[in-house]
Amino acid sequence: MATETRGEAAAKDEGKGKPARKRTSPALFVRQVIAELRKVIWPTRRELIMYTTVSLVFVLIMMGIVSGLDWAFQKGVFWVFG
Repeated sequence: MATETRGEAAAKDEGKGKPARKRTSPALFVRQVIAELRKVIWPTRRELIMYTTVSLVFVLIMMGIVSGLDWAFQKGVFWVFG
């Protein structure tokens, strides 16, 4: 019963609401992208090097942790199951 009522209400509202939106032309899209890129605050060379270094160090630390846990679990499984 509820689905019938919902379906009827939805059918009544089909013609109402927002008008159909027009598609954006490729030229307008490119202009909008360029306008948004002008708003971006780009990092300086020093900041970029610092962010890259921090990211690489973090990845290396995480690799070490995962490798150590993998080695420990491997030894534990071999010890338990021989």
